[in-house]
Amino acid sequence: MKQILLTGITGQLGKELEQTLAPLGKVNGFSHQTLDLTQPDKIRQVIQELKPDFIVNAAAYTAVDKAETETELANSINGTAPTIMAEEAQSLGATLIHVSTDYVFNGQNNTPYLEEDTPNPVNCYGHSKLIGEEGIQKSCDRYLILRTAWVYGSYGKGNFAKTMLRLGAEREELRVVVDQVGTPSWTGDIAQAMLGLLTQLAKEQTENSPPTGIYHFTNSGAISWYDFAVAIFEEATQLGFPLKVQRVVPITTAEYPTPAKRPAYSVLSGKKISAVLGSHPPHWRSGLRQMLQQLYAQ
Repeated sequence: MKQILLTGITGQLGKELEQTLAPLGKVNGFSHQTLDLTQPDKIRQVIQELKPDFIVNAAAYTAVDKAETETELANSINGTAPTIMAEEAQSLGATLIHVSTDYVFNGQNNTPYLEEDTPNPVNCYGHSKLIGEEGIQKSCDRYLILRTAWVYGSYGKGNFAKTMLRLGAEREELRVVVDQVGTPSWTGDIAQAMLGLLTQLAKEQTENSPPTGIYHFTNSGAISWYDFAVAIFEEATQLGFPLKVQRVVPITTAEYPTPAKRPAYSVLSGKKISAVLGSHPPHWRSGLRQMLQQLYAQ
């Protein structure tokens, strides 16, 4: 049986992956309590003891604004830790699959970003994730870096969708940024895409096996945060979530200053992964509906 080491087991994506990756083998999940990613020796020890076939790194420092002041911590978790995982994967002949972000780009494109486009992050969080990508590429032959964006799910502590539901239950009016465009990505669909890639890699290497490297995966479609908020309330209302909100007001990024700069356009092209998996990613609205149904049933 294949051994899978999964980090970030209590996070929104890690929790989803724990169930989704089970058909591949034994999932050995670690939270930040059981595997501190700021401790290089501990990372090496755990990997050397388990000797996994796959290392799936779904853990990350994701506090985008805090990263501007906690830069060393962000770089340690998002940059140094994945590099160490890659070094250990290389020594074991294991495959590393690492989750990265649209924030490695500067957001100045007006067409979807391709895997080969040059990264140029505009904030410390994006820079920390880029350090991890570069470390993996230098240290490991068998790796998959999966960049995704605007991640949300029913598990874990918080995300944009959960925040909107919480605020929408408390307030009649919400102001949401309209001039940042991207694609909401449901953890359920991200996990299925990762399973698809790993299932192919787990088979004996053939011409049809996906090459290692960088892949982009998000749901399909492109919208603003404002559009996403409106859709969340429309879908949640139909399901019966208790909401007070009456109005969602579109505002500009300039009207909502944050410590970290955000890319204005962070749509990722899904052409490469669609060709490998033989299917296009589901539309973001479909993912949203499934997530809300899951949350409502909890």
